[in-house]
Amino acid sequence: MKRIIYPLLITSLLFSCKDAKKVQDTPKDDGLITVTKQQFESSGMQIASPTQQDFNVVVKCSGKIDVPPQNRAQITTFIGGYVKSTHLLVGDKVTKGEALLTLQNTEFLDIQKEYLEVAEQINYLKSEYERQKTLYDEKISSQKNYLKAESDYRKTKAMYQSLREKLLMLNINPAQVEKGKLTSVITIYSPISGDIVIMNANVGMPIAPSDVILEIVDTQHLHLELAVFEKDILKIKEGQKIEFTVPEATKEVFNAEVHLVGKSIEGNDRTINVHGHLEDNIKQKLLTGMFVEAGISVDTKKGLAIPTEALITESNKNFVLLLDSSKKEYSFKKVKVLIGEKTEKYVEILPDNEINASSKILIKGVFDIAN
Repeated sequence: MKRIIYPLLITSLLFSCKDAKKVQDTPKDDGLITVTKQQFESSGMQIASPTQQDFNVVVKCSGKIDVPPQNRAQITTFIGGYVKSTHLLVGDKVTKGEALLTLQNTEFLDIQKEYLEVAEQINYLKSEYERQKTLYDEKISSQKNYLKAESDYRKTKAMYQSLREKLLMLNINPAQVEKGKLTSVITIYSPISGDIVIMNANVGMPIAPSDVILEIVDTQHLHLELAVFEKDILKIKEGQKIEFTVPEATKEVFNAEVHLVGKSIEGNDRTINVHGHLEDNIKQKLLTGMFVEAGISVDTKKGLAIPTEALITESNKNFVLLLDSSKKEYSFKKVKVLIGEKTEKYVEILPDNEINASSKILIKGVFDIAN
């Protein structure tokens, strides 16, 4: 029995010694990123300290591209009908006064017929009113006859004017109707110049008075409609610069300017409307209804900054590579930082960080190391 135990003990001791040796030979992970001097130079890496830079203090907000009410027209008709003809599609450009479509309805004939009848009556009633007035002034006719003639004439004249206005609204010429030229077809014209953005009409389709037949937007008057939260509104003034993006369409940054600031707080989210003017050269790139994210520059300040390319962003957290040693090789420590304002070239480093003005950080070649 003893002869079996001794060999087992000796074997266990040998394996324990080997395991201990393995632990001692394994290098300790100190969290540093190491680069040889040859790699540093060949990759064109650079080390520098943060510098003081000027930053705009920005109020973040969101909104959309829109047009003023006078530059958006919804085409309807106060008397319905069937679409007889149209040649327009969404995206077509139209000018003010251009024919958009034609509608057909026998009700148009009824109005013209009624107008024609009233127009014929009014001449007789006018002459009868004038005759009764003369007779009454000369004490020949009674006041009753005179007042009845006056009432009939004025009532018929009011109906004549009402029917005439209806014809004008239907784009029917009353003079042609008085000549006996009646029509069951009317033409609808464009009230503004612009682009067709909604088209709800097909040939033969019935159109009710409440239906929007089509919508026209004058894209020459595009602007920004932004919603600024109540806590920021006192910082907003006319003339301030706006930078905005259309995140769903492009990464390009566009410029605008605050033109009008609303005077009342709207909705449950406690925001106020801010109207921004766009630069003319960017209007052709944008469409009404586009969602935008914007920043309004309300002030300027100085801050400790690093180049944009020196920042590493991972999982919505930001880091820099802080120089730990540069004796035999370059060693960098990955340090988390909090950032503030941004420009095209620089990022502000907030003071609650391990990084200060004397820190040495990697500002070029960061991408190669990070990946």
